[in-house]
Parts: sequence; structure tokens; C-alpha cells
Amino acid sequence: MTKILLSLHVLAAIVAIGPVTVAASMFPPAARNAHAAATTAAEGEADLGTVRLLHRICRVYAKLGLAVPVFGFATAAVMGVLSSGWLTASIALTAAAAGVLVAFVLPRQDELIDSLGGGKALERADTAQLAMFTGAFNLLWATVTILMIVRPGSTTGA
Repeated sequence: MTKILLSLHVLAAIVAIGPVTVAASMFPPAARNAHAAATTAAEGEADLGTVRLLHRICRVYAKLGLAVPVFGFATAAVMGVLSSGWLTASIALTAAAAGVLVAFVLPRQDELIDSLGGGKALERADTAQLAMFTGAFNLLWATVTILMIVRPGSTTGA
């Protein structure tokens, strides 16, 4: 049962979190490109479509990402490691990553899409701030991934 749960946990992380990290990272430059291309209606609309698609990927896969901690907790319970320090740290970092995504990345993407759709001027600082939040989100997930692989105090011997 442990191997099945662990496999589902890892697959959920790859399939759900991977697309969010990539799409969120692609969003700021895509928003800048959409703003730059807004001089011609056809190009601007096509670029805005890309920005909307990236945002939709982030929203949908963020919801699918809820499977990651669900399978993670189930795996940890079966393995009897719920009280391990590395797991507690991973849980805290996962919660922080989710908080950054929900509180900063997704709302900021919404604001930028509204600005682009309304033809408002887009400042470089607007996309730079989003890129910073996205970088923090990605760094938190990278740290969780490293903790899951290294697992300080692990009994695997690896």
C-alpha cells in the first residue's frame, strides 16, 4: 500500500504542480508581450488569449494540486513518519506555497488580465512583482521536493 500511495503522491506532484510552476513562470513575459502587441487588434487578442490560457492552467492545476498533500498525508500515515521534522517542514512549506499562489499569484494574474482586457497601461513593475511572487512559489516547491528526496533522518540509507 505504501508504494501505491507514494506513487500517487509523486505523480500528483508532477502532473499537478509542474504545470502550475511552468504556466505561472510564463505568465509575466506573456502579459508583457500581450501589452506590447496590443497596437494591432488581431495580435493583441491572440496574445491575450495566451495569457488567459496560462491563467486557466494555473487555476485548474492548483485545484488538482490538492491531491498532493492528500496522498502525502496518507503515505506519511502508512509509513509512520507523521511526526518527522522533515515532514513537518515540508507541510509548512507546502502551506506557504499554496498561500503564495492563492493570495498573491492568482489574484495578481486576474488583475493583469483585467488591465490588458480593458486596454489599460501595463507597467513593467506590475509584471515584475508577479514574477517575484511566482519565483517565491517555485522556490518553496523546489525546497519541498528536495526535502522529500533527502529526508533528513531517513532510514532508507540513501
